[in-house]
Amino acid sequence: MNQSSKVERKMESGDLTDKAKVSVLVAEDDRVTRSLLEKQLSQWGYCVQTSADGHQALEILKKTEVRIAILDWMIPGLEGPELCRRLRLLKKPRYTYLILLTSRDSDADLIEGLEAGADDYMTKPINLMELRARLKTAGRIIELEDSLITARKKLARLALTDSLTGVWSRFRFQQFLKEEYNRSRRSAQPFGLLMVDVDNFKEINDTFGHPAGDNVLKQLAQLLKKNLRNYDRIARYGGDEFIILLLGSDLGGTGSVARRLLEIIRQKKFKTGTGSTTSVRLSLGGTVFFPESGKESDPEKLIVTADRALYRAKKEGRDRTVVIPLEEENI
Repeated sequence: MNQSSKVERKMESGDLTDKAKVSVLVAEDDRVTRSLLEKQLSQWGYCVQTSADGHQALEILKKTEVRIAILDWMIPGLEGPELCRRLRLLKKPRYTYLILLTSRDSDADLIEGLEAGADDYMTKPINLMELRARLKTAGRIIELEDSLITARKKLARLALTDSLTGVWSRFRFQQFLKEEYNRSRRSAQPFGLLMVDVDNFKEINDTFGHPAGDNVLKQLAQLLKKNLRNYDRIARYGGDEFIILLLGSDLGGTGSVARRLLEIIRQKKFKTGTGSTTSVRLSLGGTVFFPESGKESDPEKLIVTADRALYRAKKEGRDRTVVIPLEEENI
């Protein structure tokens, strides 16, 4: 059977979760019921753990990747509703679907169980076919929850990295800058900041097309990153602009890095993706934060200073570097 047919079969059965990987806890003090459930769940393909005590059940829920728990309401130690409450307070990274078992069937009991954090409710004696159907529902909800977690992680990565170039995003860089600013003030160590802009980038787009411009930006970002130290930070600031954080770098060191990057780019031919290559020229502006100077500042003022240095490099003819101390930001 091909993979498509397997997926279709799972969809038809309503069981989209791979049960062999789903661990189920049965917390039931009645030995006969516990054994029956363990045997039947194992036959259905679940990985089963059992407990006859509420406290032990809670420890299992804490330490394992149990995704579904079938909890007896009247289990000794901690009753089912209290188990539900304590589990929900743990805020586990992956969701555990909770089914309460009880002989009670009043609306008040149902409401109490659901308010305690249970997802489902079954009355005894247990109808095994009904239980199987509810477990399939649990599997779909678990899969949905896992999909949402995956989607959130993807969104988080998109927020932290630039989707085109693969370097850090502007948002994440601002966090780095604030962290380094505070660290620098504590350690009395300087750090440098560089703004990088591609000269006449519009000409590349106009000559080769926007996809070619994107190809050039990808290569440029990775080349700049490759020629920085592992603990330096580079981000796409916007359009064809990049920003670089140079940890522990003074004015001379920051200027040296800027000139070295400029020369590396001058010697590089960039593939356009159209069968041709193009040269790239950069303008770089930078500044340095010296915590021992005694001047009050803030991270945003550093960006403003580096941006003014970049503007000066552009005004003086492009394809050059200008690095100025923070004290000169109003020049």
